[in-house]
Amino acid sequence: MSKPQAGLVRTIADGIRCILAPNPGVMTYWGTNSYIVGQGQVAVIDPGPRDEAHLGAILRATADEHVTQILITHAHADHSPLARTLAERTGATVLGFGPPEAGRNATMQGLANAGIAGGGEGVDSLFRPDIQISDGDVVSGEDWQLDVIHSPGHFAGHLAFQMDDVVFSGDHVMEWSSSIVSPPDGNVRDFMQTSKRLASLGARRFLTGHGPDIQEPEERLSWLIKHRQARADAILDALSNSPQSVEELTCKVYTDTPPELLPAASRNVFAHLIDLVERTLATAHPELGLSAGFSRS
Repeated sequence: MSKPQAGLVRTIADGIRCILAPNPGVMTYWGTNSYIVGQGQVAVIDPGPRDEAHLGAILRATADEHVTQILITHAHADHSPLARTLAERTGATVLGFGPPEAGRNATMQGLANAGIAGGGEGVDSLFRPDIQISDGDVVSGEDWQLDVIHSPGHFAGHLAFQMDDVVFSGDHVMEWSSSIVSPPDGNVRDFMQTSKRLASLGARRFLTGHGPDIQEPEERLSWLIKHRQARADAILDALSNSPQSVEELTCKVYTDTPPELLPAASRNVFAHLIDLVERTLATAHPELGLSAGFSRS
């Protein structure tokens, strides 16, 4: 699939349209995919970053329709900031898992309290949904229905939405990237569990937050699970009895990664180290954090 033009409406399937936001980058690929679901009475999934041109494109695409709901997969700065402005312009209700910190476990909340912020795309710290939704909920319109799936890993409050045999997977699984897991918002153990659950859905197609859709989702998720496990094994193999920093371990494990991607890679390494510490396979010195040294237990 060639790169679509930002701002143009693409028909993906019956009742599903997509508009690409003009925010390409290392973490966003072509830009954010904003989806319009339904006809007449519609929902918008992930309106994207705060951008007047993109807002205008969404409003033009839905000019003769009624936007009733705005659904957010997760509160990253490339997915949710436009939601409030779009809601004010259309009268729609914003739905999401909760504020950005919702869903964090005690370890991740402790890291956040210590001042560690998530890397990658940046968190939309102001995001607050009008209605909180979670696993098992159903959101519907006149001619569409979405089943809500809590899918933590990339983000604690990450949601996926299933419509028949199509899943809107947000940033959990993508065709072009293995996705970033950046604590305290990302959790690698949750990521693995969610990947297994999404693979069990039997969906035919995944529509992702960035890049082209995934036509063989089970195959892609199987690869992703093996890839993450291989990274964990490589990190464990690289650990020794002497404490090593996150940066040192990143250089040992991500030997073929371009320099501009090493900061994101280091967050993935940190996520795996947290999991290894929680499973007592590694030890943090003097305490768990980005500046800690890590050794094999």
